[in-house]
Formats: sequence, C-alpha cells, structure tokens
Amino acid sequence: MWYCIFATDCNDSLSLRQKHRLKHLKRLEELQSQGRLLLAGPFPAIDSTGPGPNGFTGSLIIAEFNCLFDAKEWANQDPFMLNGIYEDINVKPFKKILP
Repeated sequence: MWYCIFATDCNDSLSLRQKHRLKHLKRLEELQSQGRLLLAGPFPAIDSTGPGPNGFTGSLIIAEFNCLFDAKEWANQDPFMLNGIYEDINVKPFKKILP
C-alpha cells in the first residue's frame, strides 16, 4: 500500500539539510530502485522552486510499504529525522486514484 509521509522542518533547517542531504537522498533512491517511490520533494519556504537562503519548511514522500508500522519505522530512521531537521513526521495511508 502507498503511504504519505508529511514532514515538517525545524526552524532554520537549511544548513542541516545541506549537511545530511546525500544520506537522505540515498534512502529515497533505494526506494525508487525497488519501484516503491511514487514521489518525493521538499516544500520551499517561499513561492519559488529555488528558495535560496529561505530554505524549506518540510517534505512530502509517497512510497509503498507493507503496512503503516513499516512506513513509520522507515520515516523515523530518515537522516533528516535522526539529525533534527524534521521536527515532526505524520504518516498516513494513501490511496492513489489519478493519474
């Protein structure tokens, strides 16, 4: 089943994001190589695809897991969570309808 992982960043997270980005992306690329990643990306802090020093306010990941428990465990082991970038993660089942 698909699960939506909605994460909220701590204040002034940009430098921490940059420091831990490669480890974070590696986990997402593993999901993608397994065919389990629907989409992933950050929320810019301003109305721009390149927010520069304004940074980001969180992330959205939609990925496939066996159950809600597995999705939560995966999310809680993300380098952004472990290193204090994410201050909160909300994981919910997601039913893809379109496209």
